[in-house]
Amino acid sequence: MNLVKRQSVPLASVIDELFKPDWFGGFQDFEKNVPLVNIQEAETNFLIELAVPEMKKKDFNIEIDSNVLTISSVILNENEEINFNGRYTRKEFNFSSFKRSFTLSNTVNTEKINALYENGVLAITLPKKEEALPKPKRLIEIN
Repeated sequence: MNLVKRQSVPLASVIDELFKPDWFGGFQDFEKNVPLVNIQEAETNFLIELAVPEMKKKDFNIEIDSNVLTISSVILNENEEINFNGRYTRKEFNFSSFKRSFTLSNTVNTEKINALYENGVLAITLPKKEEALPKPKRLIEIN
């Protein structure tokens, strides 16, 4: 009797293989449209960083409404190749957008939030309110 190890291929991997990006001239990988996010908490603030390379500052819309911070972007690029007769032979549209929302803690000072875009990273600093900052240690005198 021979034992042969058989590997079954899950249906999901077959479907993923069929619909890879660039099949049939370019299916879009939708996971790439949502930027990855890092969130850090320090003593005096929170920091949200989004990895969004190849964008410009003007491409972003950052707003706060009812303690919800929303970061969004919509970009439409159009490429056109023209032949010698003055007609276009190929015209491609590229539309990309994303929207990320974050519910802010009551400890965030929404009046002093600022953002910086540098080297493909959008960094949003959310300072904490004065009452949320850690109090320094103090000695209590005994009477």
